[in-house]
Amino acid sequence: MNNQQRRAIFDRLALAIPEPTTELSYSSPFELLIAVVLSAQATDKGVNKATAKLFPVANTPEAILALGEDGLKEFIKTIGLFNSKAKHIISLCQQLLTRHAGQVPNTRTELEALAGVGRKTANVILNTAFGQPTIAVDTHIFRVANRTGLAKGKNVLEVERGLMKCVPKQHQQDAHHLLILHGRYTCIARKPRCESCVIADLCEFNKAF
Repeated sequence: MNNQQRRAIFDRLALAIPEPTTELSYSSPFELLIAVVLSAQATDKGVNKATAKLFPVANTPEAILALGEDGLKEFIKTIGLFNSKAKHIISLCQQLLTRHAGQVPNTRTELEALAGVGRKTANVILNTAFGQPTIAVDTHIFRVANRTGLAKGKNVLEVERGLMKCVPKQHQQDAHHLLILHGRYTCIARKPRCESCVIADLCEFNKAF
């Protein structure tokens, strides 16, 4: 796949998805951070259901610490791995207050130093909360990048690096959400909807089958 094809793919995705953004509900960088931590191995819909009850009660590090770990669990117990996530979130809130005056930091190093925050979560926060052109490679992006031929890789870091090199400059900010949403609704895992795909003629998967 050459750069002209890659540019065409992103041009078409941008037209098909005019407002690419996260499907997690949030109103501040802190709310987004909590939502993303909760979203690991969980659906955005499930996370939104829990945070719709949590955030009106506690949407700052201080307020979540006031709930305590057991109190927090009551709000997030419908989400997978809620015990470990509650533990991480309590530690994360303490770290935000101690190290960052309660504010979410906007550098990768500082974000990844927080409890429960890995490279993928840090990339989501940098891109969505702070407008930095990062790509958080989740299962959707990993699948789309390899299946289409955009950026093939054996692991998420290889795919991330490949995408960062090949995404056209004008699409770098939105590439993350364009690929996620395309993977979530069109290039789905078991049976991709090639017949309704706007990039089918440019995709290596479509040509291979």
